[in-house]
Amino acid sequence: MTFLRAATTTTTRLTRTPIALTRTMSTSIEIPQKMRCVLVKDNQGPAENMYLGEEEVPKTKEGEVLVKIKAFGLNRMDIMQRQGKYPLPPQASKTIMGVEFAGEVVKLHGDSEESKEAGNESENGEKWKLGDEVVGLAYGGAYAEYIALSSKMIIHKPPHLTPVQAAGVPENWMTAYQALFLEGGMKEGENVLIHAGASGVGGAAIQLAIKFGANKVFTTAGTDDKVDYLKKLTGGKVHAFNYKTQDFEKEIKKVDEAGVDLIVDFVGPDYWNQNVSLLRQDGRMILLAAMSGPKLPADSALIPILFKRLNIKGSTLRSRSPAYQGDLLGRFEREALGALGGEDSGMEMKVPIYKVFSWKDVVGAHKEMEANKNSGKVSFRAELLLSSELLLDPDAPYHRLCSRSIDWPPVQQRRDMI
Repeated sequence: MTFLRAATTTTTRLTRTPIALTRTMSTSIEIPQKMRCVLVKDNQGPAENMYLGEEEVPKTKEGEVLVKIKAFGLNRMDIMQRQGKYPLPPQASKTIMGVEFAGEVVKLHGDSEESKEAGNESENGEKWKLGDEVVGLAYGGAYAEYIALSSKMIIHKPPHLTPVQAAGVPENWMTAYQALFLEGGMKEGENVLIHAGASGVGGAAIQLAIKFGANKVFTTAGTDDKVDYLKKLTGGKVHAFNYKTQDFEKEIKKVDEAGVDLIVDFVGPDYWNQNVSLLRQDGRMILLAAMSGPKLPADSALIPILFKRLNIKGSTLRSRSPAYQGDLLGRFEREALGALGGEDSGMEMKVPIYKVFSWKDVVGAHKEMEANKNSGKVSFRAELLLSSELLLDPDAPYHRLCSRSIDWPPVQQRRDMI
């Protein structure tokens, strides 16, 4: 698409890293009528409002595929959505959270052979087949056993990544890739500052900036343990600072008095003046969130924006069109995915998994991220429940649990407390 071709004229030259693909061929896959999914009582509230419930397996429409989910990732937007603080795009599920997953294609749209050949392809022209192992971006609905989505919003899962690792790639790495190259126009040899370095997006952006030729990469984190983690993750190639005990502006200028060319920020108001001070002439800042509040402080620096010709831009990914997200996925697949491996893979870039939770433990996972405990990605395995799990008594208040054996598929209206 035009916006991608235009972006390459101003960004660093990205070297394609090919990956080997495998495909499992299937002719028929049985699909149930109902599926397990994580729901939220009253559609919003504290973490304790989440429970395992049931919904109909979604139907595919023209140009869509149905994927059986093996693993899905946790993102901060999920927490904000559960709290009622995130505006949903119109395509999003109104009841099921989750925007990234790994799984297996189990149905192509339509039942006839002719319909199966039409529209079931990626932006790269890939024709999908039953049994293909994929990873994907979604507008919502990934906290479930099945998801229906545009065939443009999935790419092949590399065979060297497990489903849990692969589920930690789409949202974090596409957001980071978009911020650095499409929005931020990062060029080889530039200095880059990435805040919230220990977050999923932050860690991805740091590694991408290093791989594609940044001169110096700086980052901030909230504890000394997270600082040490980031230095270990990058083999000491990142300058990491504890923003609670160090003035990151002063520390960066000790390393390079001229400051930085590009900033990727999630914090907003609390960092505004330091960010503006650090940016060089014609510098760029990409705002991905405003975690310190929606309004700038009264003493916010504005004049330096004029005289340094700064470019400050906000960006989101979830609200983008399927074609845009498909292009982004395709470009990342061609140019970066082959260099991405697990933490112990020895590859150039790594998907650091903080913890892997059963989706029965989604309450605890949300609480850990809310408390900013994680360094790296939080992922879930979407496994079937065993019998004798703790179930919510439908006739009791939500805090009362009872032990009860269940059959699979579950009895209608029974809900498993997480």
